[in-house]
Parts: sequence; C-alpha cells; structure tokens
Amino acid sequence: MSAVDYDIRLSDQPEEPDTLRAGDLDQLRPLPRISVHAFCESEALQRVMERLGQDRRMAKVNMRVTSGSTQAAANMFAAAPTPNLIILETQARPADLLAELAPLAEVCDSSTRVIIIGCHNDITLYRELVRNGISDYLVTPVQMPDLLAAIATIFVDPDAEPLGRSIAFIGAKGGVGSSTIAHNCAFGISSLFATETILADFDLAYGTANIDFDQDPAQGIAEAVYAPERLDEVFLDRLLTKCSEHLSLLAAPSMLDRAYDFDATAFQPLIDVLQRSAPISVIDLPHAWSEWTRSVLADVDEVVITAVPDLPNLRNAKNQIDALKKLRPNDRPPHLILNQVGMPKRPEIAPAEFVEPLELEPLAIIPFDVQLFGNASNSGRMISEIDAKCPTAEIFSQLSHALTGRASVKKSRKGGLARMLDLLRGT
Repeated sequence: MSAVDYDIRLSDQPEEPDTLRAGDLDQLRPLPRISVHAFCESEALQRVMERLGQDRRMAKVNMRVTSGSTQAAANMFAAAPTPNLIILETQARPADLLAELAPLAEVCDSSTRVIIIGCHNDITLYRELVRNGISDYLVTPVQMPDLLAAIATIFVDPDAEPLGRSIAFIGAKGGVGSSTIAHNCAFGISSLFATETILADFDLAYGTANIDFDQDPAQGIAEAVYAPERLDEVFLDRLLTKCSEHLSLLAAPSMLDRAYDFDATAFQPLIDVLQRSAPISVIDLPHAWSEWTRSVLADVDEVVITAVPDLPNLRNAKNQIDALKKLRPNDRPPHLILNQVGMPKRPEIAPAEFVEPLELEPLAIIPFDVQLFGNASNSGRMISEIDAKCPTAEIFSQLSHALTGRASVKKSRKGGLARMLDLLRGT
C-alpha cells in the first residue's frame, strides 16, 4: 500500500456507514508514483484520507496527511519543495478564498497541482478557481471514490490503453479444487467471449496448469519472476504457451530444485505486465499465506475463494474473508465458490449453514463428480471439452459471465442443479 505519513492521530470513532461505490472504483487505473500532501481541517476528511491511503490503487503514491489550514501549507512549503499534489480543506467564504490561497501560490512550484475541498457549492467560484490554476474544487462532504477519481483525472492519461482485469483464485484449504476451477474459468472466458486471456500459475513448486492443459513448456513464470529487469510485454510473450485460440498459459516449473521464497513485491511487476498484455488475467495462487500472496491478493481486481463444505474450510474461509476486508477495504468482498458438494459418505455442512457466518452468498455451488473431473484431468481437457451439455459445464459458463461482469450467475433448475439449490436452502 501507499507510504502514508500521518501528522495527525484520529481518536477512536464509530465506523461510518460504508458508502463506497466499488463499481466506480473498478474503472480507475492505479495512480503513478506521485507525492501527495493533504491539509485537513476536519476529522471527517482525515478519515477519508486514511481510507484513501489504504486503497490498492494508491500503492505507488507517497501520501502525507497534516491537520492544518491553507496558511499551515504556505508556512510549510516556504522552506520545503512542494509535492506533485496538494489537497486543501478550507472553510473560507467564496469572496475570501483566492486571497487565502495567495500566500501558498507564492511558494508553490509551477508543476504542483492543487485540489480544494470547500463547503460552498458555487459554480462561479469553481470557474474562478480553475481560471487561477486550481486543478479541481470539491464540495464537502467528500467521499473517498470522488477524491480518488479527482486525483486520477489529473495524473492518469485518459488516452492510455485500458488495463486488463486480474482475477486471483485461492483455496480455503489444500485440495479443494481451486486450481481446477481457475483453469476452467480461464478457458471459459477465453472461448465464450473470444477474449485474449492469460492463465498465470503462481504455484511454482506444485502448479498443475501445464498438466491440466497437456502442455510441457520449457519456460514460464520462473523466468519472469527471477528476471524483473527484463520483464515487459515482449519478454512475457516469449514465455507464454498457447493453449487455445484465445488462451495463453504462463506455466509454473513444478519442480523442487530450489526453494521458492519471495519478498512481498516480487510479483508486482508481473501483475503490471499481465494487465497491460491481455484483457483478462487469471491468477492461480497456491494455498499459502505469506507476504507475497497477501500482496498479490491486495493488488488484483477480483478474488475468488474456493471451499468445500466442512468445518476446516469454514474456519479458513472466514479468516480469509476477514483478512481480505482489511487488505482491500474499498473493494467488493471476495467471491465464494462451494466445490465438491454432495460427496458420498462425507459428513458435510449444508451450504445454507456454511455461508451464514461468512455473510457471503456463494457465486456457484459445484456438485461432486469424480468421474467427470477425473476424465478431464487425465485427458488434459476442460469440463466443457469433455461434456459441453452437462450441468457442471453450464456452471462454468455462468461463472465466466459473472467474473467478467457480463451477467450474474443464474440459478438454473435443470438436472443436478435443482439438488444444489435445495442444498443451498438447507432442505
């Protein structure tokens, strides 16, 4: 996350209602490496700035927040260089605001941009401020998405190529089928929508994407992670293996010739290049909790947790969801997929009871079918290639729609899905 230097310390306050608009934030690109200094006169704006500093799109921003007025800003920058952006909160009347800004204008670098947050909704004032070099004027109360969008408008090139979306899959426990679901979703997205998709296997020691797609590439993700200085779109393209017309694989070595220990930001350059290289990147994460997996989960656009309906999975899923809320405070909660539901002779928690403490409706419930998934795994094919008309293939089709924002998962009542619906209702 961004480096935030708080000169103020907020007193314990009751949590404000969550008014963040995750759908609006999803459209914003990460901000470049800039410095931001905010001067706040109210605790409300201080809390907004605190949430802003925690947002993943601010990861490269160096932000400082000070309790003070416009005069405090002018005094500080009289003896110090100004940052790329100054954010000022003011209670000044429209007639007095330009005079209040004059001392700051005398010490402000010509390249520094300024956002004013005031309490008067006055279009004449807004136009006058813009004419005098102010980048934007926002009216209190300001919400975090509005402030983030205002900063992005200033520093993000509107003509830049759009970034692709990244979707990370992780299991609540080992062996729950998270990788299988990730691979089938990547295949479904690429084939259903003819969308260029990259499947990146981040499990360097035990990754199975190469087996599931019957591939044996000589290079893959290890070359990308261990040579970040070489990593760009051209180098990444050399490392990819074509699995189908629109699906490329960045395979894991799946060898134990070394220990795969990484620092927190080791995969950040790769995620950046993946987002520039394809509209959709599906990231298959190992079941692990380390600094680098936390960093990846904090940085991607969507997170999908796969669990089976038993007690250890319930505990782990609850812990993951709680941790992700802290890591991604301004994003939607992760998606939940219940897998292997209805396994014979295995005691299970009914789906309705499983999801109740999680306060999260499952995006899909996938029934246990050892024959179908076993045949697909042994033949190096996806479920839709084995039997495109089976209920499970339809579930993966709906997941592909939902994860790309094209539609919500439909609750079909055909075939085996009717039983899944009964399980969800706990009947």
